[in-house]
Amino acid sequence: MSTTLPSIYPFLRYEDPEAALRFLKQAFGFEERAVYRSPDGAVAHAELTLGHGLIMFGGPDSANRMKMASSKQVPAKNQGVYIVVTDPDALHARAKAAGAAILMELTNTDYGSRDFSALDPEGNIWSFGTYQPLAAPPPKG
Repeated sequence: MSTTLPSIYPFLRYEDPEAALRFLKQAFGFEERAVYRSPDGAVAHAELTLGHGLIMFGGPDSANRMKMASSKQVPAKNQGVYIVVTDPDALHARAKAAGAAILMELTNTDYGSRDFSALDPEGNIWSFGTYQPLAAPPPKG
């Protein structure tokens, strides 16, 4: 696998980015890379890392420049973020202890992964598992 930097960085909008910051660190083990605050102290933009990945998020788009809603404003969820981890069992226990709503309990898949999915407090879907898509050649189909 390549050691080059990732070129895809998911970003989200939260109604309460301060609560999201606390939750993502406590429940899923993210670490702060950078947190930029507005003059009133609110989280304007945050960058969190987990393993070799990075996510970005901020609060409501008050200027509505990108026409994005927060997760709480979207009635149904049809996307999520998948994160490769080495110990999904330990992370699952951590997430449950932090109060994460578990959508899918730990599962051994037919393609050799061990996965689980959880919701953050605003309803974003986070999936964690051992499946590493870039570790093997793409399937023929």
